[in-house]
Amino acid sequence: MEEVKHNSEYSHNRVSAYKPIKEWRADERPRERLMKRGADSLSDSELLAILISTGTKNLSAVDLAKMLLDRFQSLRELASRDISEIRSVKGIGLAKAITLSAAFEISRRIQASGFEDNPILRAPEDVAKFFIPMLRGVRQERFYVVLLNSSNRITRIKLITEGTLNASLVHPREVFRFAITETAASIILVHNHPSGNCTPSHEDLEMTRKLVDAGKLIDIPILDHLIIAEDRFTSLARLGYIGA
Repeated sequence: MEEVKHNSEYSHNRVSAYKPIKEWRADERPRERLMKRGADSLSDSELLAILISTGTKNLSAVDLAKMLLDRFQSLRELASRDISEIRSVKGIGLAKAITLSAAFEISRRIQASGFEDNPILRAPEDVAKFFIPMLRGVRQERFYVVLLNSSNRITRIKLITEGTLNASLVHPREVFRFAITETAASIILVHNHPSGNCTPSHEDLEMTRKLVDAGKLIDIPILDHLIIAEDRFTSLARLGYIGA
């Protein structure tokens, strides 16, 4: 009985000591500190707390942010999680998870936006320069088609599918439909390996062969197929799987 009473008193004391962020001193509140000192003065948990916005009955937004970082260990790891995983942390509802997921995706797009508009692609490194930051931390496979004009300048990038890739999902009809409507002169294929291993699988090679053959039939050649894995990439053209 004494142990139960002690635990009950402890819980009561913790709840009574809780104060929402709006009741903190002004120099302790993340929003006010950001305005006065700049975003770089805030910790990871404080930046997350601003996105989370509100806490729960007994936890502040900063507490929730710390719980997220404790669970996933780092911002980078947290940013790679989908909405359902983010929601698995108690106190993070659907709206908060959506806000965080959107912020992480914006960050990835900003990293990729350093790529100049409609660049000319001269080598696999030019393609990797764009896609590595965009796919960093993404935990699902994504398959893209890069459409090029006759000068090898990008005219459009199209996400074809997301999830576990297989031959039925990446069908020549879907890949070349956009190339035909956009009158592309050639295309480059790009997909990521969330495992971190950029070695092409047997499925990757079979898929590439089928798409290359289809491109020859409709006179829209595939110049390369890049596999992105974290900060590394593999060019199937350089490996000899795509002919000139």
